[in-house]
Amino acid sequence: MSTEQEKKQDHAKSAGISMEALTSLDAPVSFWKGIPFGLQHVMAMFVANLAPIFIVASAAKMTPAQSATVIQAGLLVAGLGTCLQLYGAWRIGSRLPMVTGISFTYVAAAVAICADKGYGAVVGAVLVGGLLELVLGLTAQYWRRFVPPIVSAIVVTSIGFSLLNVGATSFGGGSGAKDFGSWENLTLGLISLVACLAFQLLMKGTLKQLSVLFGLVVGYVVAVCMGKVDFSGFQGLAIVSVPQFMPFKPVFDPGAIISLALLYVVSSVEVLGDTAALTKVGLNRLPTEKETAGAIAGDGLISSVSGLFGCLPLTSFAQNIGLVAMTKVVNRKVILSGGLILILASFVPAIAEVFNSLPQAVLGGCTIMMFGNIILSGFQMIAEAGFTQRNITIAALSLTIGIGFTQVSDIFAHFPALFQQIFASNCIAVAFVVAVILNAVLPSEEHFLAARSEEQ
Repeated sequence: MSTEQEKKQDHAKSAGISMEALTSLDAPVSFWKGIPFGLQHVMAMFVANLAPIFIVASAAKMTPAQSATVIQAGLLVAGLGTCLQLYGAWRIGSRLPMVTGISFTYVAAAVAICADKGYGAVVGAVLVGGLLELVLGLTAQYWRRFVPPIVSAIVVTSIGFSLLNVGATSFGGGSGAKDFGSWENLTLGLISLVACLAFQLLMKGTLKQLSVLFGLVVGYVVAVCMGKVDFSGFQGLAIVSVPQFMPFKPVFDPGAIISLALLYVVSSVEVLGDTAALTKVGLNRLPTEKETAGAIAGDGLISSVSGLFGCLPLTSFAQNIGLVAMTKVVNRKVILSGGLILILASFVPAIAEVFNSLPQAVLGGCTIMMFGNIILSGFQMIAEAGFTQRNITIAALSLTIGIGFTQVSDIFAHFPALFQQIFASNCIAVAFVVAVILNAVLPSEEHFLAARSEEQ
């Protein structure tokens, strides 16, 4: 037995649970004894779950009270989504050890919609798009063959690139900040980033998953010392508060709906990869068709529920898949405790207010590394899809057109207004559409190889 395995066994024994029970989906485990392992899953995703909310709330120029409301909702729906994925209902839910959270996939598009149509249009698009993903999940066996791994890889890569300017804006102090780019903001961002990196390099095992949380804590403490934290939101704060239902009036704007709908398709493709990765590292097998379809449908349903609470769409979290890979803990009852902790946290306004008072520069210092990791994950996915001549052509053209054209949005000046609203500043949507078209029309790899042989 390896030293790492012995450590896991000792950790499990100290908690009074056998390793065999933790590594089995449905083995009987005491709920209370499983809480430390469930809490570990919550800590791994807690910051990443709320970070998209901070970014979009800042872009939407929400009041502190509105922002705190959305943060509360984000905790609630993440917990509900995790419970749904764990145990399912009908054909909805994967019934796998999957943890859900607010997705970064939609952040860039949501920020653009906020600037043009307001946050109500984001909520309307979330509601409709979630129902679309629900249908996509229930019909996955009919369409998944049209979206090969190379398309998924291009989408993930373009998501990472689209978020870089969002992270840089936060690093400078946040959109519209009067002191944007000040030395104070840049110092805060740099300290938070260095703290994240140091923790990532020095810690071992599952503790590495908490590097972003550590960076936020260090940055927050430094921000308090610099007088950059506003504590006014804590005055008169209730001990317990129920998350608000429909805090924002939905606006059903066609352009916003289509823009997010494309990303829901993208998210469905991501879930295919997430489910396969989870079953491979945690259960040493491939996912069944029912599990994959249920995972997509579950994300769609909980995303629509999230819209009802004025929040953003959800998806399965890669951070927790990484945690499963390291710990091999897949027991559903154990991870259920983590989902219930998130639900309980949503009823404690102080938790939301702590994150709401976080300076944007601190958030930027921590999230910019996360966004870079998304790009690298995309590169890894491209490599896994294979560097065939056909795949290289699809990736090169899709990323060039998707990222390049949207940086010069005037290139779409003579297109219809609806088209411009969907594609002009959304490199993810452009890259996805180009990749799907190229995958459909380009000849097979054999034709590429034959053409090269003729040239030689």
